[in-house]
Parts: sequence; C-alpha cells; structure tokens
Amino acid sequence: MCGIAGFADETITLEDGLRLLNKMLEATAHRGPDARGSFVDFPVFLGHNRLSIIDLSEEANQPFHYRDVSIVYNGEVYNYVELREELKKYGFEFKTQSDTEVILASYHQWGADCVTKFVGMWSFVIYDHRKKILFASRDRFGIKPFYYLHSGKQFFFGSEYKTLKASPLFSNDINTCQVMRGLQLGWISYHDETYFSKLKALPAAHHLTFEIETGNLSVTPYWDMETGRYSHLSFEEKREKFLELFTESVSIHLRSDVQVASCLSGGLDSSAIVSMVQKLHPDREYHAFSVYYEGEGDVDERPFIREVINQYPAVIPHYFTPSQNEIEEHFHHALFYADVPCTGSSFISQYFLMKLIGEHKIKVVLDGQGSDEYLAGYMHTHYRIAADYLRALKFGKALSHTASVGRSLNLTTSQQIIHFSKSILSVFNDEQSLYGIEFRNYFPFMCNERCTPSPFLLKYVKGNRVDNFLYHLMFKTSLPSLLHYEDRNSMAFSVESRVPFLDHRLVEFAFRLRTEEKMNGTVSKYIMRKALSGILPKAIEERKDKKGFVTPGEVKWLRGPLKHLLETGFEHAGFIDKPKADKIIARFRKGDNKHAALVWRLATLNYFLKNFC
Repeated sequence: MCGIAGFADETITLEDGLRLLNKMLEATAHRGPDARGSFVDFPVFLGHNRLSIIDLSEEANQPFHYRDVSIVYNGEVYNYVELREELKKYGFEFKTQSDTEVILASYHQWGADCVTKFVGMWSFVIYDHRKKILFASRDRFGIKPFYYLHSGKQFFFGSEYKTLKASPLFSNDINTCQVMRGLQLGWISYHDETYFSKLKALPAAHHLTFEIETGNLSVTPYWDMETGRYSHLSFEEKREKFLELFTESVSIHLRSDVQVASCLSGGLDSSAIVSMVQKLHPDREYHAFSVYYEGEGDVDERPFIREVINQYPAVIPHYFTPSQNEIEEHFHHALFYADVPCTGSSFISQYFLMKLIGEHKIKVVLDGQGSDEYLAGYMHTHYRIAADYLRALKFGKALSHTASVGRSLNLTTSQQIIHFSKSILSVFNDEQSLYGIEFRNYFPFMCNERCTPSPFLLKYVKGNRVDNFLYHLMFKTSLPSLLHYEDRNSMAFSVESRVPFLDHRLVEFAFRLRTEEKMNGTVSKYIMRKALSGILPKAIEERKDKKGFVTPGEVKWLRGPLKHLLETGFEHAGFIDKPKADKIIARFRKGDNKHAALVWRLATLNYFLKNFC
C-alpha cells in the first residue's frame, strides 16, 4: 500500500517540477514511510511513497520500470503468484517477487485488458514510453483512491485530495452539489465528483488514458456488475460455492511478507473473517483489534468478541476506548486525514482503531467492508422485498413480511404502518426517485435556492427492486463512502486495510443469488450464515441485531468534547440556509436529538470549510 503522485506538464521547468513533485509526495508521506522514489522523462514526473508489504527488497521500490513502461502503483493484486506463472509461459522473466512487476508484464501481454485478470485493489498510472501515454486504472469497487486535475496538456494525479492541492490547477472552489449530497444523504463521494469543483475522481472500474502530446483525456469503464441473472444451482450447491469463494478470498488476502491482523467488532462480517483465518491456520497466533464504548446507551461488543476468542484461543485481542480528551485532541487530525467533512461520527472510532493497530506495528489488517451491501445487511432492504411481493400481486406475502419485520424490531402498529407505506412507495418509484424523495425530505433541506434539485443519477439495472437497491449500495450510495473512510483512516497510520468480502468473484456470485437466499424472512446474510455454520461461533451465527460501527458522537460528543464545533456560524458557506441551520442547532443545544445526525454534518462541514479550504 502506498501513495502515488505525478503529472505531465510541459509548461513547468525541470527544477520546479521536481520541487512540486516532492511537495505532492510530502503531503501523503503517511501512506508510504518505507521508501520514496521519483522518475522524470520530461514532461512526465512520477512519484511514489512506499509501504512495503510484498517483496520488501529495494528492487521492488517504485517508480518501477519494465521494458519500455514505468509504473507508480497503490494497492495489491492478490493473484500475482498465479499470474506470474501464466506470464512465464509467454516468455516473461522476473527479477523481483513483487506484484508490481507482474502488473507491468501483464500490461505488455494483454494491454488495458490486463486488469480484468486481476483480483485485488489498485490505483496505478503506467507511463508507456513508446506510445507517449499515461494509462491509469482503478479497481472494480474503488477500494483504492485516485484523483486528478486536467486542463489542456496539463494533467496531475494523486492518492488524496491533499496531494493535488500543490498543483497549479487546483482551486478551492467548493462543489455545492457534493456538499448537499453529504448533508442530505451522507454520501461523501459520487461518481467522479469531489468536494472541490475542479478536482475529479477516477470512478471505480474505470480506465483513464492521457495522451501526453495532444492533451486528450478519456475515461472509460472496463467492468460492471451483471444483475438479474440468477443461478439455478440448489441452495446446498450455492452454500458450498459461497464457502469455497470466501475461503479462497481470505486465503489470498493473507498473502504478505509482513504480519497480518484483523479488525474485530463482534459483528458477523469481521467475526467471519477472523474465524476463517483460524480455520485455515488453526495454530497461527493472530492479533485482533477492537474499539468499544461504555456508558448508558453506548455499544460494547466485547461479549460477542469473546465468543470468537473462546472458540479460537490463538486469537490475541486488543481493546481500546477513546477518552473525552482524546476525542477532542484527535478530531482535527482525523478530519485532516479524511479529506472530507465526515458525515457520521463512526469514522472517529475507525480512526482510533487504526491508530491502535499502527501502534502495535501492524502493517496489514483485514476488515469486513462490503458484505452488507450485496448480502442485504441493511434494514432498508425490507421495503424493497415487500415492494417486490406487491409488484408480483402477492399481497399476503407483503403483509406477512412486514409483520415479521415488526415482530423482529418490536415495532408498534403505527410504525408497521409507516414501514408498509414505505414499501408501497418502493412499488411506484425506482431508486432514483426514492433517493430523490429522501434527498429533499428526510432531513430539513439545508441549501438555499441556488442548489441543484437532484444532483445524482441512479440508473435502473436489470432485476427486481432488491437487486437495484443492492447494486446502488455497492456503487453509489453506501460503499464508496465507507471505502473512503477505510482508506484514509488506515493510511493515516501507515496501515494497509484489506477487504476480503470485495473479491469480485465472490460479489459476482452473490448477485446471482435470489433475494430469499440473501434475506431469508428477517434473517440477513442468510447464505453466509449457513455457509459458515460451525466455523462462526454459534452466538454470532444466530445473532439477529445489527449494530454497525456505532459511536456516541452525534449526541454525546457534540455536547461534550466536541461542543466547540457548534459555536461558530456558517460564514464560509453561503450556499447553506443559515437561519434554518441556526434554528436546528439551537434546538439540539436545548436537548432535541431529532436531527442530531444533521447537526453533526453541519458542524463538521463548517469545520472543514474553515480549516481545510
């Protein structure tokens, strides 16, 4: 895992270019403290901060050169061992044991299509000396970040916002559409947009080609999820296939020349990963890291974590709970590394979790992101399930499902009626319309009249309402933000975070499952529970509550160590309806928690605009 930076700019001098490149690299030194390298073939400048994970030798440092191509690369291609053997049959020779060299050999053999053979996470730029192009690619789910600025024959790229702030093309002009997506929906990224108008993100599963001599830039997709095509295997065959794919994913995610550990929350996902690691390596001493909170209404998952440890005694647990002083002290640093005005307080918990991991000198950690999005882990899935029953004229099943959800969640009669009403809404509205309604109505709308009415587009994909919901969770509405936090928080402490649930082979298989195999009645992630039965501790396999990465931030922290965030106005945000914001914050100060999540978003946005723009 690393930080990349570079540019092509014929208007800059060699001396100024090297100075600028070093400044860009220095901005993200935390991403790669083990080595720094640069390469210049004017007007091309490539830079790299290395976190050494695979092949720790200096020969594997970057920029890396192979025949007539050079690369700066951030990520891991986990199947590099198998690809290396395949490439040897074509006559390729290798001087290192790194996956970096395999990427370049693959590019020579298959061109841009090489990435379709990769299993992993990546963002990279290949400089093709012969073709005079910069070829960039980002992994299928956008696990690793890639940002760029382009104007004419000038092209700058980097791993984080802060990398590009040194560029002469960078501007502090705020992208109001992204601000409003953050405030109203909690999204911190969308397609190629960022919080700054001129700063672009390369979307997940896309290539970028920049022609150095002409300045032409093109961005093209190379992969998309196929939906609405269901497998005809029996459920038992599907269970076995899921177990096979998950086992393979965890196995190759353990490939490393440094120690690997795990995050462990006590929930289904992280527990599944730790349990599988122990099944594969039963005698392996394995470190697991957890954050918890104690107090009225707080979430303490240690009882479930102990279920994993009791079943797998080789697991060594590490716990941490941040104090009030630590939360206040580290908030600025956490937001600095995040690069965005974070839309929920859980990112601070994750920040302290990664800090704990870094303090134990762990370089690689496995985490559980992704399965909620494609295995129906969120309660909002139930609206779409009932809607699909209604669309099929199965009214009894729709009512029965809603009643089951009501019993599971202890909903009152009026709450069940509201739940069913939302299901009816899902019958007559696609995801674009549903999120449009949420954008305008879930929270008080905070933008003044200059804002775009609906600054996003969620396409309709093949399949039922549930398929459409899960597809957009993966690529637009939920996962992109979670992966942003995952990358920034881990790399803030020079830790590589790997996400085994996002092996694309596993995800593609999951999208071929029918709804009832993912959400069976009110039991989420049904196939995973059944596939890992006997591997997962029984108490976790049968666990029905879903806590998420819950923190007390939106209420307790804003009234405690972070109350200073509410003490200043919105003088830097002319696009915010200031009287409405002041009124909502005033009600919160008086004890009204109805819009606590929105108050958090307003407060962190204000802090971001004042301190990082």
